[in-house]
Formats: sequence, C-alpha cells, structure tokens
Amino acid sequence: MPNEAADIWLKKVSGEGKGKLKIYIGMSAGVGKTYRMLQEAHRLLAAGVNIRVGYIETHNRQETHALLDGLPLIPRREVFYKGKRLEELDVPAILLLHPDVVVVDELAHTNIPGSKNEKRWQDVLDILDAGIDVISAVNIQHIESINEEVREITGITVHERVPDRILQIASEVVNIDLTADELITRLKEGKIYDPAKVQQALTNFFQPEKILQLRELALKEVAGQVERKVDYEVTAKKNAYRHERFLACISSNHEIAQRVIRKTARLASYYNSHWYVLYVQTPKEATDRIPLAAQRHLINNFKNATELGAEVIQVKEDNVARVIMDIVLDKHITTVCIGKPHFNLFQVILKTSIFNQLLKTLSKNQVDIVILS
Repeated sequence: MPNEAADIWLKKVSGEGKGKLKIYIGMSAGVGKTYRMLQEAHRLLAAGVNIRVGYIETHNRQETHALLDGLPLIPRREVFYKGKRLEELDVPAILLLHPDVVVVDELAHTNIPGSKNEKRWQDVLDILDAGIDVISAVNIQHIESINEEVREITGITVHERVPDRILQIASEVVNIDLTADELITRLKEGKIYDPAKVQQALTNFFQPEKILQLRELALKEVAGQVERKVDYEVTAKKNAYRHERFLACISSNHEIAQRVIRKTARLASYYNSHWYVLYVQTPKEATDRIPLAAQRHLINNFKNATELGAEVIQVKEDNVARVIMDIVLDKHITTVCIGKPHFNLFQVILKTSIFNQLLKTLSKNQVDIVILS
C-alpha cells in the first residue's frame, strides 16, 4: 500500500529539472544500507512509482538477496579487463529507459579503466542531470574530508572516496545505525562476511572501540547535514546574504596542502558557504625548479579541491602576502586558512612589513585567519 515515504517520492518525481538524490550512510559494511534501499524500492514499486534497480551488491547475504525478487532490474554492463569478465553500472541503459527512480549501490566504487567516468558517484551525477531520482548508499569511511580521521581510527587508508559535495546536493541523507554489539553479533552470525573472514575482521576492523568512533563520525555527519539543510532552507530564506567565504592557501607541499584543503572543505561544508583554494607559484616553485612528483601532487590537489566544491585560483607572483590581500578583497573572503608554518610565525610578523600589511588588511576587513595543524 502507498505510504508516507512513497508519497514523498511521488511528489518529487513529478517535479521538473534535475533528479533528487537520497543517500543511506552507515558506519561500516553490514549495518543494513542495501537492505533498507531494497525495502524502500518495494514500497515505491507498490505505490506505482516507475523504479528500477541499476546496481546492487548483496555480498551473498541471503536476507538482502531475497529482497531482489519482484524488483525490475537493469542488466549490468559487461566489460572484459585484463582477461576477466567484470560487471559495471549501465548508465546508457538507465538513461534510455529513464525510470522515475533508480537504485545505485556502492557510491564510492571506482569504475573499470576506459569507462566514461572514473567513479560511480560521477555516473550518479549524470543520471541526476537527466532528471532521474537516485537512491544510493555509502560508508562513512569513504567521505573525502574525514579520510584522515578514519585512518587514525582504523589504521587503514581508504582509497575509494566520495567528495563531500555529493552529500551536500542530496535531498536526504539517512543514517543506518547499529550499536557496536549488534554489528559484531551480525558479523559472528555470518551476516556480513564469509565465516572464514570473521576472525580476521574481529581482530582488525570490527573492534568495539573502532566501531564506536566510526559510529560517532556517521552520527555527526548526518546531524551536520540536517543542521545545514535547516540553516539553508529556513534561515537563508530570511537572510539571503551568505556571509562566510573561505580561502585555503596552499603550497606545493603535498601533505600540508591536502590537509588544508580537507579541513577548509569541512568548514565550508559546515557553513554551507563558498570557498576558494589559492596557490601562488613563486619563482622558487617554478615548474623547472620543483620535482615532477611534486607537480603531480599539486595537480591532484587542485582536482581534489574542485571535487570538494572549491574554486581553484592559481597566480604567479613573488609576493604571496600581497596576492592573499588582493584575493581577500576581490572575493569578499571572511576566513583565510593556512597550514602550520615551518618557520617562526612571530619572526615573520616582526620582520616582514608586507606580512604586517596583510594582518592589518585582514583586521580592517574583519577577516579571520586560521592556522590549521
């Protein structure tokens, strides 16, 4: 029977323009994201919504696999890569069939080389652009800007990541929550991994203290999304002027630049504001004076910043402080974010008149400066 959730989707699909995105997020594999997506698909189908399953990964979980019965599936695209037959999401087929809603699992998945898009989240953007609503799922450890926090908690570097802006454009972000005990019980019962992998999982990733910290990250992320949505849809209607604008200043130092970009992205996401990344190429950082590896890292940092929603500004200039002043005034920046300097900041302030000018300019225009650790 039609229910409230189905009615909401029916109203959404009747609208014009781009499709709406709904994301189920969880602290780890096995919390039930795919199960919930398929349950919703059945409810929408019963309500008369033209819904198709584009890609689902059941991981051979019997309860989840059983929910595929009765749902219209779009066959996967078969690709041969390095002598192996692999399956991918068939975006052209989805666009051709043009259902009202499509279910696309594994949002952080990396596509096979040679695909139109490098990542599945980019496929989802193409589907949304065609006016098709998407229901998808992702684990908290795949969110780009909290990648370092996840590594500190788990000791694992997650390479498949989704930019924060994907969560920001979602009309709904739903947290699928379990306690650490419930998740470990599901693991021991063989509902997450094959029995042969259970003990290894308990020793590594599925430790109560790690699960609790990941759970906290997931809860905070979804709470933040709700807060930003309220701020944007309620507060912004009363005051259309969005005051906060962030400027992340980076150099060719890869690790520091990466950290500054991620932390500034988190700040901009929290305030739902515009932000920029500024790279000033001084003569010391000319392309013929820095290693090729550093140049590649710099290009990757530009790409990462763009995916996180920043506008990248590149300037060739010897005087970094003067460029920062110009950008602050031109872009109406409210907060400048820089990495922790390798030199004594106070010596620079005392000895460098242009840096004094920068600080005076920031103070005069009520601009904050944040030094990120």
